[in-house]
Amino acid sequence: MRRTPIFGCVACAWLILMIRCTAGYAPVLPVVINTWPFVNATAKAWHVIWVQNGSALDAIEQGCTVCEQEQCDGTVGFGGSPDENGETTLDAMIMDGVTHDVGAVGALRQVKQAISVARRVMEYTEETFLAGDQATAFAVRMGFETTNLSTPESIKEWEAWKANDCQPNYWQPDVVPDPTKSCGPYSPGAVPRRRMARNRRHLRPPIHEGNHDTIGMVAIDRDGNIASGTSTNGASHKVPGRVGDGPMVGAGSYADRDVGACAATGDGDVMMRCWTCDQAVESMRLGMSPQDATADAIRRIEKFYPTFIGAIVAVNKAGEYAGACHGWTFTFSVVNPQLQNVTVVTVPPI
Repeated sequence: MRRTPIFGCVACAWLILMIRCTAGYAPVLPVVINTWPFVNATAKAWHVIWVQNGSALDAIEQGCTVCEQEQCDGTVGFGGSPDENGETTLDAMIMDGVTHDVGAVGALRQVKQAISVARRVMEYTEETFLAGDQATAFAVRMGFETTNLSTPESIKEWEAWKANDCQPNYWQPDVVPDPTKSCGPYSPGAVPRRRMARNRRHLRPPIHEGNHDTIGMVAIDRDGNIASGTSTNGASHKVPGRVGDGPMVGAGSYADRDVGACAATGDGDVMMRCWTCDQAVESMRLGMSPQDATADAIRRIEKFYPTFIGAIVAVNKAGEYAGACHGWTFTFSVVNPQLQNVTVVTVPPI
């Protein structure tokens, strides 16, 4: 796992705070917050809003672009999280909380700038989500160049996984050959025992912070406009074609100027089933604080998947923010006029 060097950020300083299971802070605007201590990305988004007086949408795009270029944790941008075939593909979305316009791409191949392609979907089409080769073709029409997203490091990771009999993987037990002992290709075996298979999978979830992160970012600019976005290369050794919660509006991220916004990270295949960010924002709409809303959203997932790993951050329209997590110790980064510098907050799990 490659961690983005945070001491190399010239434009920002950082502070680590230890808190209880969730973290809630007083309202201050404008604000930028993102999942994980990707401080360079946070600093870039803050520079757009605070120094350049730019829009929340510009901040999201430019902040996420930093992580795509830096390959944050090896799980954002090119050269990370190879799928079963050794290929890196990208997912991203961006949402305008004022208009509710959204652009997203999933399983994007051969184009590095996933968040920018997602914004072109939002701004130049009536569509919301493009995927796979067709998303790549769209990107080319929009002027983006194609390139191999694999690197020597990602190929080496994939080869080591293959040599380890393709362990771990994301197949249920009822396929042949036995996915716990050998590589595929797999074919249907016995009639799937859905409940048993689900329980077995989540006794030992393959998602952890060493093989899956997403940059999920929320920004509120000087005019009170809210935007959110995500970018990720997904889960290592995923089934080819898999798209997680990152580019799913309401799951990976959600923004509403009248309420606030949310961004998520973790086991996207589980978290998208509970529409986590939409839940958190709607809870804030009903009067919950960001602290209570994030904790409530996480506990709703825990009810069905007690061993899941994931986290969310949320901010209301006044700039009050919070985070909550389950299954790991989570860190997020935030900056506002009161903090002045990018601050990294550590959240123990619920």
